[in-house]
Amino acid sequence: MRPPSEARPVSGAGVGAEEPVSGGAVDADGFRRALAVHAAGVVIITAQSDGIPVGLTATSFSSVSLDPPLVSFYVDQSSTTWPWLRDADHFAVNVLASDQADLAARFARKDIDRFAEPTRWRPGPLGAPLLQDVSAHLICLPHETVDVGDHILVVGLVAEARVHSPGRPLIYHQGRFGRFIAHP
Repeated sequence: MRPPSEARPVSGAGVGAEEPVSGGAVDADGFRRALAVHAAGVVIITAQSDGIPVGLTATSFSSVSLDPPLVSFYVDQSSTTWPWLRDADHFAVNVLASDQADLAARFARKDIDRFAEPTRWRPGPLGAPLLQDVSAHLICLPHETVDVGDHILVVGLVAEARVHSPGRPLIYHQGRFGRFIAHP
């Protein structure tokens, strides 16, 4: 292993290629390939806007702060669901379990009723849809949004957190949903 002073950055050229950075940003395809090797947890963000349930799949979910309790996710600027989420007075984070890949794929698709059968859900205490059989629910109040590149960073203040089943999580890795297997 090289000392940090001798490490060379990797460009978007290929896996394991060591080339100096040319001064510009990596191209979108190279960036996408590099990010694909990072496994991410999968959640579905849901809300109710004008009495209509809305939701989307997110793999950019993260904790932000313990005091106050804040979480975040990113949504694409071009999302057709975002205007509905933005107008809601609260939203729910549904943390998916390892057997819910079909549900994650359903909420990632466009032009379908994501809440129709076979989706199972109920209204939460403040009205946001809560998906059934998930590992946990977080009920959040909008805290802050920031335009960042081609996405919007959404930060929520967690008003309620309930763990239902701390089993195995659903993860997203190299463009596919998968299951976590603990290291022995």
